[in-house]
Amino acid sequence: QVQLVESGGGLQQAGESLRLSCEASGRMTSLGKMGWYREAPGKQRELVATTSTYSSANYGDDVKGRFTISRDNAKKTVNLQMNSLKPEDTAVYYCYAVITTSHDHGVRTNEYWGQGTQVTVSS
Repeated sequence: QVQLVESGGGLQQAGESLRLSCEASGRMTSLGKMGWYREAPGKQRELVATTSTYSSANYGDDVKGRFTISRDNAKKTVNLQMNSLKPEDTAVYYCYAVITTSHDHGVRTNEYWGQGTQVTVSS
């Protein structure tokens, strides 16, 4: 069973840093795009950052220049370094991955989500 397990997050003061990590586990044929989305109270889930298999990164406008995404294909992990945190970064952060799995009748590619980790930034 494929799953994404997140770690990191918590409470931090504005201007400080936090690091999120996510590991993909289970039997998979390939691991494609990975990244992070966030959902603040009363708002829709939004892009934070994604990275392709070859580490081409894409960032949401609100985090450009402050957050950095990285991945380790061998370890099947994706990390998010969050610097210069702001109170508006407060949200539940979800790990995301596109994973291909093999089955009796072929392969299947699906999007997977982690359970979410809370990030709270105090002013």
